Order: sequence, then C-alpha cells, then structure tokens
Amino acid sequence: MIIKILVSLIPVFLFLFMLMYLDSLKLVNKQNLLLCLAWGIVSSGLSFWVNTWMMAHLKVGFETYSGFFAPVFEEVLKFSLLWFLVARNRIGFMIDGAIYGFSIGATFSFCENIFYLFTFAGDEANIMVWITRGFGTAIMHGGTTAIFGILCMSALNRETSLATGTLLGALAAILIHGIYNQFLLSPVLSTLLMVVLVPVSITLIFMANERSIRDWLELEFDSEVTMLRMIRKGKFSETKTGRYLISIKTHFPVDVVMDLYCFISLYLELSMKAKSLIMLKENDLTLPPDPDLPDKIAELKALRKSIGRAGYLAIAPVLRMKRKDIWKLSLLG
Repeated sequence: MIIKILVSLIPVFLFLFMLMYLDSLKLVNKQNLLLCLAWGIVSSGLSFWVNTWMMAHLKVGFETYSGFFAPVFEEVLKFSLLWFLVARNRIGFMIDGAIYGFSIGATFSFCENIFYLFTFAGDEANIMVWITRGFGTAIMHGGTTAIFGILCMSALNRETSLATGTLLGALAAILIHGIYNQFLLSPVLSTLLMVVLVPVSITLIFMANERSIRDWLELEFDSEVTMLRMIRKGKFSETKTGRYLISIKTHFPVDVVMDLYCFISLYLELSMKAKSLIMLKENDLTLPPDPDLPDKIAELKALRKSIGRAGYLAIAPVLRMKRKDIWKLSLLG
C-alpha cells in the first residue's frame, strides 16, 4: 500500500518543486500559489460531481465519455481560476503562469489518485497501474493546465487579445487530455511520453522566458535611469519623451500637462524600484523598507485619474507601459 501511495501521489509534487527551483527570479506569489493548490482540490471535487451527473444523463459508454467529454469539463474547471488571475493581471510572465497552472493540476491529480487508491487499491495489485497514474496521468493534469497558462501569457506578451490566448490554451489542454484518455498508445508508452515531453518542454520555455525577462529588466532599467536623471537635472525637454510631450501639450490643459510630467517622474521611480526588487530577489536580497512607498503608490493612482484616459494613452507608448510594466508595480504593494 505504501508503494502505491508513493508512486501515485509523490512524483507530480516533485516536478512542481523542480519548477519552483527553476524560477530563479522568484516571481511566484505565495498567496496565489496557495490559492491555486486549493483550487485544484475544489475543481477535482466539482469534476467528480459533474462527471457523475453527466454520465448518468448521457447515453454514451465510459470510454467515449472519458475520451471526449471528461477532458472538456475537467480542463475548464481546472483553468478557470488561472484565467481569472491572468485577466486580473495577477500574473506577469509565462514562468509564474506555468507554475500556478501546474500547481492546480498537481492537487487535482492528487485528489483523483486518492480516490482511485481508496476505491481500487485492494483490487488492483499491478504496480504499473499506479506508476502510470503517478507519472503519467498526474503529470498530464499538471502539464495541460500549465500549457494553458503559458499560452495565455504568451498571447498577452505578444500584445494579442486574452480571448485568443484563452482559445488556444483551452484547445491545447483539452486536446492533449483527450488524446491521452483515448489510449491510442500503451499506458507505459503514454506515461514515458508525459514524463519526458512535459518536463523538457516547460524547462525550455522557462529558459527562454528568463532570458527575455532579464533583457527587459536590464535594457529598460538603463533607459529609465537615464530618463529620470534628465528629469531631475531639469533637462527632460532634451529627451525624446520630453520633446514628445512638448509636441502634444497644446492638446491638454496646463494643469493636466503638469500632472503628466509628475506621473512620468513618479512612474519611473516606482518602476525602477520594482525592477530592483525583482533583481535582488534573484539573489535572495531585499530592498530596505520605504515608509513613503504607500503614499507614492496612492499618488500615482491619483495622478492616473487626474490625467484621464486620453493623457494615459498619450504617454503609454513613450514609457512602454505594456501589461507586464503595469503588473510589476503590484510587487510593491
């Protein structure tokens, strides 16, 4: 019994720990991670209820339901919380999207395998069944939700709509889950493919994404330092951003133009602080507490409201305020 528990429940969490170890930038929020782990448990219970109800009302066999219907309901339930976090801009990069997604699938498969252990442990003595569940089915559940998170974040980082990322992520997750449940290959071969393909694919994505994050941090940090230095020296008009603001100031009232300058200066300061925080966390260091930080964040929000949507859209391109640039300020909260 102990061996069955070990091989069916432990491997997926070992892989989750490996993903968190690979996240050298430590972007994962502990509260979000705990929420995702809890949602995996909740979604497994909801899936059991939905599947039981649907099988009682659909006139299809178990194999047909398992291959075509169960993947749809289970994947939608699993990734619904992840989609909410992405839509609310609570996730910044593909790395943390993958970790949150895999954590949901990990606890989902944990509950599913617990059910199988208590239901079939006495009747199923073949250890390969439990190895298949622990290394194959469990990794599949974690991998499909991670892939959904990766594709959603990839779409947003390419400035594509969330709807496009959601559609692609949902199709990929459901398709992989459905094919796995079709038993087109032997259980052992399916398990080997999951054990090899999912870790290798996610690891390669991690490596590529971390390089892009470092490029974003280093290049933009340097440009922000230069711009903020010019502002404080009174030479902002000599920068491209300064000249751009001069060219559009006739389109806004004088007080709004002043708020635009204040917003840019404060945004640059907080942006640099957030990026410094990310870089220091990579080396297990922390920034000293800034007692004025809450007031600065509140002031930035007030300035955002003061300049209005038109003013914000006017300066967003020159400050490169894309989705991940707004997200990083949440690290300061």
